[in-house]
Amino acid sequence: MKKYSLLIRFLALTVVAIAGGCSCASIASDDSLISMFDSSTTECNLPTNFLTFAGGGSPRNNEIALEKNALYFQRTLQELGQNVSEANIFFANGNSGEATVRYIDEQGRQQFKVPQIPHLRGASTLGNFQYWMQQEGDRANKQPLFFYFTGHGLPDEILLWGGYNLTLKNFSQQLDLLPVNTPVTTVMAQCFAGSFADFIYQDGDRTKPLSPQTRCGFFATIRTRPSVGCTPEVDESDYKDYSSSFFAGLSGRSRTGELVPSADYNQDGIVSYNEAHAFSKVDMQTMDMPISTLETWLQEQMTTREQSQVLGQTIENTLITARPEQAYVIQTISQRFNFDLQQSYRKNIRRVPQSLRDSDEITIAYLMRLRMELLNIAQEKKVRESDNETAIAILDRLLHCEQSSW
Repeated sequence: MKKYSLLIRFLALTVVAIAGGCSCASIASDDSLISMFDSSTTECNLPTNFLTFAGGGSPRNNEIALEKNALYFQRTLQELGQNVSEANIFFANGNSGEATVRYIDEQGRQQFKVPQIPHLRGASTLGNFQYWMQQEGDRANKQPLFFYFTGHGLPDEILLWGGYNLTLKNFSQQLDLLPVNTPVTTVMAQCFAGSFADFIYQDGDRTKPLSPQTRCGFFATIRTRPSVGCTPEVDESDYKDYSSSFFAGLSGRSRTGELVPSADYNQDGIVSYNEAHAFSKVDMQTMDMPISTLETWLQEQMTTREQSQVLGQTIENTLITARPEQAYVIQTISQRFNFDLQQSYRKNIRRVPQSLRDSDEITIAYLMRLRMELLNIAQEKKVRESDNETAIAILDRLLHCEQSSW
């Protein structure tokens, strides 16, 4: 019998096979340790458990856009047939009745109002986050958890109400309170959001092994950059940010109620998280550079030389192994700049005026999103063609998680 590494055995015994938004623990014999990652036949009916923490740390940075993001999330839940009243939403000062939401009125003056979010559970404090995790852990809740954060962040930290920050390490350790076979998906929209991609590791530490709990996430931008979307302006038609694009892609309806083009790129009848993520890369006209856990894991394995080789080959060649949502990103952004797919990324970007490449934030962001997508595809191909069974197992585990949905 073929011998696999201890890590492969460990991953196989703890992996969660995800299909169509439900999750069940799976155990495989040695003969199927690798092939099980390709299986989506596991049946179960556990509904998704929703947890949202939103708002700033104090009234001065508790912008109305953050409240409106929580409300849009509720409308998305309703659009997709979820029970809004059962979603756990914590926002700023909660139900205290204080006017803490900052906005600009029609006369251009700063004002504050009381939060108005139906079914609000309470304040978005560190204590409430820890208490909620402890309660769910005590209940041994195995429902898939979808965690949405919209607020402010620093590298490896998110700002919660009352001045207490939730660190990446603490976040990862709090998730450890849940059963090991509770899969966790996050959508995080804050500055430096990509730093939280490391929550897939024990203690959020890249030097440590993966957590035995299946985890994946989608982030507004990479770990080294601020993000957009925290505005005190009231008019939602002007909002352009990751939350707006991700949930529009997932639900098929924008935050102002209009239908948007379907993000069901593989035409299986379901919009997965990674398809909504792909939609956002094209839809979002901002400086943000959205990234996922799998994309982070892939890109951080590449050397500078390997990246240069990918960017020097034709775009068409890289597209050969692209999944449908990846092909959509590459083809649509390439069309935006009239790129020739039979030429390389490096040659194509010369078509873009130097002034735009140097100073226009939206142009820079779209070019970087295209670059990142090409690297993702190439590195995934390299991993799959290798004989590194550990890496292939990790790749499949993350991909299964990111391909799930509500």
